[in-house]
Amino acid sequence: MIKNAEATRERILAAATTEFSAHGIAGARVDRIAREARANKNLIYVYFGSKEALFAAVLERHLRRVYDTVPITAEDLPGYAGRIFDFCLANPELLRLMHWSALERKEGSPPPGRTAATEAKVKAVAKGQREGSVSRELPPAFLLTAALLVASAWTGADPFGIAIEPQAARHLPTIRKAVTKAVALLCGGPSQGTGKPVR
Repeated sequence: MIKNAEATRERILAAATTEFSAHGIAGARVDRIAREARANKNLIYVYFGSKEALFAAVLERHLRRVYDTVPITAEDLPGYAGRIFDFCLANPELLRLMHWSALERKEGSPPPGRTAATEAKVKAVAKGQREGSVSRELPPAFLLTAALLVASAWTGADPFGIAIEPQAARHLPTIRKAVTKAVALLCGGPSQGTGKPVR
């Protein structure tokens, strides 16, 4: 019974990821999620309580993946940006969920776990600045935000980079090198590592 419940919950989360990525919170339909998950619609409310709570669970799940699989390395912030670039390309649904969250969730309610994770990253950058591996010219929170934006702007989930350079998708290795170089320049030093790609 427990294994069946866990399997059903996993199917619901997978179906909800697809639905929320495509339609956001307001546009998502619990009926479609239930049908795709091959689950009783009522089970969604039993497991998660509401559509909004289901969205929060989906977003937390994907944020946890990036937190766990792409740890920050303050002495190699360009490498970290390269790995974020890889993760975003491989997991475009995360950025779509983040965009929907910013557009539709109440102001002042950041995604679950994001505040603590962001604070930890800012502290890591600040540590790098104290130790001399990162320039002190920019505040650590600003530097982290800039690095993340540079890393994620060229992915398919965020059309801005593709709009600027329509052929971007054909030159991803070159763009990845440019991302790490740009972040190295923000850090105030030569290109450091480029980070091992996330698989």
